[in-house]
Amino acid sequence: MSEERRTMIGADGAPVFSYLEGVRDGSPWAYAIEDIGPGAAGAITSRMPGWAVSAPVELGQALLDRGARLLRHMHMMRCDLPITRPVADVAPDGFRIVPCDRSPAEIFPAWFAAYPPGHPDYRPRDREKALQEELVPLLGGEEIGPLLPCSVLAVRDGSPGTGEVVGGVFAHDSNRGPWIADVFRHPDRSPRGLGALMLSTTLARAGADGLTGVGLVVTEGNPARRVYERVGFRMIDSAMTVMI
Repeated sequence: MSEERRTMIGADGAPVFSYLEGVRDGSPWAYAIEDIGPGAAGAITSRMPGWAVSAPVELGQALLDRGARLLRHMHMMRCDLPITRPVADVAPDGFRIVPCDRSPAEIFPAWFAAYPPGHPDYRPRDREKALQEELVPLLGGEEIGPLLPCSVLAVRDGSPGTGEVVGGVFAHDSNRGPWIADVFRHPDRSPRGLGALMLSTTLARAGADGLTGVGLVVTEGNPARRVYERVGFRMIDSAMTVMI
């Protein structure tokens, strides 16, 4: 992603907003929109067809009213570190929390299964493309930034270096600071409560590493938001991503 901020000029020649440009699911993507002025919705609608746009809720709703399609309504959350809430440190019998050091192919089955039809973050996609075009670049640091050492995986018990991956937390050094891109668990191969344990472990390790805060986003309607709040996250902002 480019980090050079761009400016959209309105019909009258005046700036109407600034943004960062990237790629989302193969489409050009405008995000981190700031300095929004009158005419922003009209300028986006007329000049950015085929773009994904992440915008504050008010602008996102204006774009929906003009025919845009909602891709995601999300809430930004932050946990200030070190947290004072108790952190569970014992995995359920038969499971272990380990560093995130497995290959993408080993992680993929649980990661892909974590978002079945009906989940707020489900979207139909080809398995091989999801592995090669989403998970591999994410773990390689190409999408958000390099993985942080506090990232973890949950595995079913096995000898050292083995065991089926059933969940994980990916924390990255992003241009927004320490950022959790994914908290996932296999819905059929892991017990309830494992997500909270993995997240608590990541936060404890992040604090021990000297990080002062971690952010993430959660989709509207995702019950995981309650887990995030329970371990110390608070909502700081909301946004919509729409397709023009």
